[in-house]
Amino acid sequence: MPKFDAEQARFNMIEQQIRPWETLDQQVLDLMFAVPREHFVPESYFTQAFTDINIPLAYGQFMMAPKIEARLLQALMIHPSDTVLEIGTGSGYLTALLAKSARFVDSIDIYKDFIWDAKQKLNSLNIKNVSFEINNAVDNWNAETSYDLIVFTGALTTLDPKFQQRLNIGGSLFAIVGQEPAMQANIINRITEDYFERETLFETSLPSLISQTIVDFKL
Repeated sequence: MPKFDAEQARFNMIEQQIRPWETLDQQVLDLMFAVPREHFVPESYFTQAFTDINIPLAYGQFMMAPKIEARLLQALMIHPSDTVLEIGTGSGYLTALLAKSARFVDSIDIYKDFIWDAKQKLNSLNIKNVSFEINNAVDNWNAETSYDLIVFTGALTTLDPKFQQRLNIGGSLFAIVGQEPAMQANIINRITEDYFERETLFETSLPSLISQTIVDFKL
């Protein structure tokens, strides 16, 4: 049986999945090549780290497929001065991608082993600009803090408008919203204090974020 070639698989992921799915930002492509995705997948999925699937994690959660993560990063247009709130740490891979692009990331998850594992993995890569917390972000966690970017890593049936209010002016929020089979990846941009724009990026399917709050989606 041929030995698994991670570097060739990484190259194929970018050229055969990510580029064809309209991610052409070279900074994003370079980032996806530089951060070792195989470092974050469960051991039993090591040889599938670069495949076009949502990789299962514990508690019924998943790593997003690489092409979705890349489109997410491209849409957010992250600046080195940005502060980020990541809701759902999961494997920590997206956390690493965000941290390598932004000034600081607050990553929150309700599962302590996700937080512990992600923290160890990021430390091993010398990624230090992340604060981890075990908590439920939908319960007004750290509500007085605003961010340049907010990212939900699991699907929401609806999105609480309070989260877009936590964006700084000029900031963006990424969320996959809807119910099977009609889920849409959305970017919400805060243009002024009272005006927001929403763009639908693509349709997809993702497991729901655990302990989400069900409210009406409004802009």
